[in-house]
Amino acid sequence: MKKYVAILAAVCLAFGVSACGSSSSSSSSGSEASSASASASGSASASASGEATTDESERTTFVVGFDAEYPPYGYMDDNGEYTGFDLELAQAVCDMEGWELVKTPINWDSKDMELNSGSIDCIWNGFTMNGREDDYTFSIPYVDNSQVMVVAEDSGINSLADLSGKIVGVQAASAALTLLQSEEEGGQKALADTFAELQEFADYNSAFVELQAGSIDAVAMDIGVANYQIKTRGEGYKILDEALNTEQYAVGFKKGNTELCDIVNKDLEELTNNGTVAELAEKYDISDLICLEAE
Repeated sequence: MKKYVAILAAVCLAFGVSACGSSSSSSSSGSEASSASASASGSASASASGEATTDESERTTFVVGFDAEYPPYGYMDDNGEYTGFDLELAQAVCDMEGWELVKTPINWDSKDMELNSGSIDCIWNGFTMNGREDDYTFSIPYVDNSQVMVVAEDSGINSLADLSGKIVGVQAASAALTLLQSEEEGGQKALADTFAELQEFADYNSAFVELQAGSIDAVAMDIGVANYQIKTRGEGYKILDEALNTEQYAVGFKKGNTELCDIVNKDLEELTNNGTVAELAEKYDISDLICLEAE
């Protein structure tokens, strides 16, 4: 009996060791497979699912986060394709570097989470750099922008002072909203305090629908977007002569990602010098807003 028990114990022990060895070997093989797969695709490259890169020497894709309802900088065209000045400029950078451009629409109020989690490599879509310099690593500025008020032509509103007691719309998490909430120098909270209400919208298309319906009296927005909206919607709107402020657009990278930023800066300068920036600006009717100058 004792001999039988001893034999049984030895068999169990051998099986246990064999099972553990198999598990360890399987785990090791899986790890090596993952490593090989990552190496094959380029450990620095970002997949379409959105894992941002850290080693620029092996980058194969460039994941751009953008607001899909922000024409003329980023939007969906009549063919169902994402396009716009910023996206075409990003494509030009990718063409120079041999990267695949991954266009990733994001909720604008979630842009920081997307960037910091590595889901996107940058925010490139009418992104105001002023006042955000400590939060991101920014490219060189490429557009001079102003925040303006758009009203109906027959509204009787002709100045910022006329907005007292009115309902004003603005995009959530936008530079215009920050401006209207700021009490710092150059901020416009004092003006906003005269409004009957400041309503936030997910995008400016929604705000314009409410403006057209008469549910709101004005929309605070970037001048480039305002010009596009008025041009595409036809007559019936105007931009007040008084701008809320002036600012600049730049590409926003995660704080400290200077290596990728430097690559994009180099390419932006070359694209300016070879006329690509001017060509795209003319295509999207923002030539008077471009601040990049050819050497």
